[in-house]
Amino acid sequence: MLFPGRHHVLTRFQAEYLQRWPDVTIVWAVTSANHENTKRNPVPYHRREAAIERFSVLTGLRSVVVPVFDTAPTERFAEVTLKNITVATGLELTPANTVVACSTPAVAALYTALGFAIAGVEAESTPEPARPWDVLLRLAAGDESWQDLAHPATVDVFDRYQLVESVRTVVNDPVVGAEGGLTATRNYRTYVEAFADSAARKWQQVHRHVRPGRIVDIGCGAGAVLELADRDPALRESDLIGVEIARHLFEECVHKKAQGVFDNANVFFYRRNVLGGAIFPERSIDTTLTFALTHEIWSYGDRWESLRRFAQAIYDHTAPGGVWINSDVCGPDGRDRRVRLTLDATDGANPAAAREDLAGLSPEEVAAYVGGLSTRARLDQFAVDFRFPFTYAPAGDAVELTLGAAMDYLTRKDYADNWLSETHEQFCGLEYADWKSLLADVGFEVDPASGTSRNDWIIDNRIAPVASLAAPDGTPLDWPVTHVLLVARRPLNT
Repeated sequence: MLFPGRHHVLTRFQAEYLQRWPDVTIVWAVTSANHENTKRNPVPYHRREAAIERFSVLTGLRSVVVPVFDTAPTERFAEVTLKNITVATGLELTPANTVVACSTPAVAALYTALGFAIAGVEAESTPEPARPWDVLLRLAAGDESWQDLAHPATVDVFDRYQLVESVRTVVNDPVVGAEGGLTATRNYRTYVEAFADSAARKWQQVHRHVRPGRIVDIGCGAGAVLELADRDPALRESDLIGVEIARHLFEECVHKKAQGVFDNANVFFYRRNVLGGAIFPERSIDTTLTFALTHEIWSYGDRWESLRRFAQAIYDHTAPGGVWINSDVCGPDGRDRRVRLTLDATDGANPAAAREDLAGLSPEEVAAYVGGLSTRARLDQFAVDFRFPFTYAPAGDAVELTLGAAMDYLTRKDYADNWLSETHEQFCGLEYADWKSLLADVGFEVDPASGTSRNDWIIDNRIAPVASLAAPDGTPLDWPVTHVLLVARRPLNT
């Protein structure tokens, strides 16, 4: 009997049902076996496998457990699963020797098309019992009746490995998406390349402020900055710790470690959502690094409240005399003042109105459409897709809007490949004075090395050729700052 599924929870009903089939071997094809800590797949494969093996012992069933890695949606999913089983076990499952246990009609149809008979499990029972995913959702909701429905094997594994709270945290997380990232529209290959390209510049900017000891890079991406820290002789006795929420990036970090990229034996990676609460014990970290992270916390959380909680968590886990080094985008000073922005309307298409349906298009279609718009028309599209509403009004050949809104658009307009991701983030929510106030409020001292800067490459190559800035009376204005470096220290006596 082939039993494909994610198998996060095994149920008492499944045990009773499978025992109706004497003298069979149950082949458990555990799908999404390479996924964990996501809403769709909160339980890692090795814990699912442990529960299945425990289940088999308790029920007297003979089982074979096979991991099946996640694949892109395909009508050949059943064939792919069968081939995985053959490669992993040598078993050739055919309609002549196998029945498929499956209660999901769409999946059952794929095996029916190959000639397999289907055992419907929950679907053939009246009344239909709770399905495994329903039991897991009860657990996530705090409904203790899940333990009455789940098989003792699952209850035991969840208890021994403290999975109940982790499942509840992941499933109920308001920020992390179903696949374990902040956004489903992000092209992570692009981001990995960008992180690698900028890592040397970031490390050069901050390394002199790093205090040896336990060094944490929160939002470490693919681990590029930690690679440079690993090569620094002054840090050879330090622990280097990366924290990343996005599954794609975390897996790249783990892969690098497995391939021997890091010489330091004390390099560790954790997959955690920093908005979910404390990650490290109080006063345990000497240096915390965050690069291009805090604007995401602001954007995907509750803005000021989320950022305030994050800063407090950093302060709490920082050792006295330790440091938080934060490098990120920054709003211009006086971001709420009105300005006039003149944009090129000759460098692309100028449709009569912005589209309201980009979320329904493929990433490639979005990139092609946005990339074909003029700089002026792209502002109209940005206003539709941007999660942080702003107003603007015609002013002759220009538009009038706040300086913060103007810079949010200008610093994002060229990201057509990740348009729907970028328009979910606000770069200019805080200016430097806001940052200094926030850090002082949680107890940090702002080092004199802190300050703002302007990325002149972006100005000279991306913004100035197609835009100009002026005061409402037409007086030309210089381009404002775009980035901030914050070196915040916890006082020794706290």
